[in-house]
Amino acid sequence: MEFHRLFQRRGAVSTEVRRQGSSPAVPKGLVRKCRFCKEAILAEDVRENHYICPKCGGYFRMHALRRIESVADRDSFVPWFEGMKCENPLGVEDYVQKVSALQEKTKLDEAITTGEARIEGRRVALGVMDCRFLMASMGEVVGEKLTGMIERATKEQLPVIVFACSGGARMQEGMVSLMQMAKTSAALKRHHEAGQLYISVLTDPTTGGVTASFAMLGDIILAEPKALIGFAGPRVIEQTIGQKLPKGFQRSEFLLEHGFIDAVVKREELRSKISMILKLHPMVTPKYAFPKEKKETDTKEAAKEKGQVSETDAVSRNKDKKKNGREYSAWERVLLSRKNDRPVGDDYIHALFEDFIEFHGDRYAKDDHAIIGGIARFHGVPVTVIAQVKGHNTKENIDRNFGMPSPDGYRKALRFMKEAQRFGRPIFCFVDTPGAFCGLEAEERGQGEAIARNLYEMSALTVPVLSIFIGEGGSGGALAMAVANEVWILNNAIYSILSPEGYASILWKDGKRAKEAAEIMKITAPELKELGVVDRVFPEPKDITVDNYAPLIQLLDRMMKKFLTKMSKLSGKELASARYERFRKF
Repeated sequence: MEFHRLFQRRGAVSTEVRRQGSSPAVPKGLVRKCRFCKEAILAEDVRENHYICPKCGGYFRMHALRRIESVADRDSFVPWFEGMKCENPLGVEDYVQKVSALQEKTKLDEAITTGEARIEGRRVALGVMDCRFLMASMGEVVGEKLTGMIERATKEQLPVIVFACSGGARMQEGMVSLMQMAKTSAALKRHHEAGQLYISVLTDPTTGGVTASFAMLGDIILAEPKALIGFAGPRVIEQTIGQKLPKGFQRSEFLLEHGFIDAVVKREELRSKISMILKLHPMVTPKYAFPKEKKETDTKEAAKEKGQVSETDAVSRNKDKKKNGREYSAWERVLLSRKNDRPVGDDYIHALFEDFIEFHGDRYAKDDHAIIGGIARFHGVPVTVIAQVKGHNTKENIDRNFGMPSPDGYRKALRFMKEAQRFGRPIFCFVDTPGAFCGLEAEERGQGEAIARNLYEMSALTVPVLSIFIGEGGSGGALAMAVANEVWILNNAIYSILSPEGYASILWKDGKRAKEAAEIMKITAPELKELGVVDRVFPEPKDITVDNYAPLIQLLDRMMKKFLTKMSKLSGKELASARYERFRKF
């Protein structure tokens, strides 16, 4: 009766079918069975729903041409490297005949379709694998088509986008197949060094030699939900270790948690997500060209009309941040910097930037939630944004480890910075941490090395770097995101060699003398400005929260524009040199 109901809804039941009652003859191709929930569903419903089961949400594997239709602009795809002949290097019986039969059945020449397309008008090189063709295993033709596409994209300065799905290396071609892993990876290295973008999209399944080569080498790696992704297949692992694997092992969400991919993206959102990533990676590096600032008097008048605060007025009004007629003590500022309702890193990101896309993971072990980052626009200019983030409540604080990053977080931040350098994007860092996490796991994974590497690499970045202290700035854990061309600080934020409690414990063997320690450590914003550790102090509202920080956001926005305009006059070499000299003076 389910079939009968479905057919009636589509007007697809013939008079003969109606006479047959509950046992209709089902027209071929009209209905298919979901391999996940086992329910009968109309093929048309599946197509309209991006080849996702409308009943259980399970993802069907998409044919290459359907995938191209879903991502590329209509009629924009032009195939490259079609008609390559399949060789039989091992002389495997019936292999060539099997390939020929699949070519006839699938209307594909091989397990990957390559060519050029446009995505919202942007020209790209596009490769899409198809599991119907020998489980999209990678043989010589697959490797040659992919390599040829990457080489042509490098020459024509095109972004490369590859949708991977594969059972791995093609067994029928033996070592020749294995060599394709090195060949495709080497081509991507040249594409990378030419400063071009590579987006890898992992679909179900992506395994074996494909995972261990081009699939995992994207500048940005996206994955569809619940896709199987791994080097060795689950069955092989279970047989090797003699135990059952946990639920969700080697699925997209598992890889996201362990830092190997940037994002899990629903299929219906892939086109828009890829399009936005392309827009934030323009072919020509944009200049930081902003409208000229009005004269100071005009700016003040306009600010009054809009209820804004000019920097000069704000500083004079809030300079000493007085409480009951006296200036805040150092310890009081420490407590203010730690307030639970103080705005945190992601609050500043969403207030100051547009089109923020968060990416994840250090590509080694983990996605540390204490640091978030990605790409965004600042007044139309593509930028990289990174922030140390505490939570807004207890649950979020636990998830973000109270803003104390592990080595994985610093490596994630550095990955974003290095990518920013490749694509000429300015970097904005928001610093707010009690300090780097000092747990057992952090030491096992090299906390000291991770911080040191950030200091080392940040010193030589050839793009503008601005770091803003918005709360606590604890020791090397803060400095690892503050080797910048300029360092700014909010009036009640702090920046210290160690927490006052730790300082008192080391110096006087008494952590209870933290209040006394704070007074001699010179960790407040005015003291840091006097020492030359920070370049600019920003006034903040009394008892700052997201409900009252709009004037601060407006002031930061104006000064950040001025910063970029000033930095735009320097070459990459001059930017790195100026940063070196800034710290050399200490």
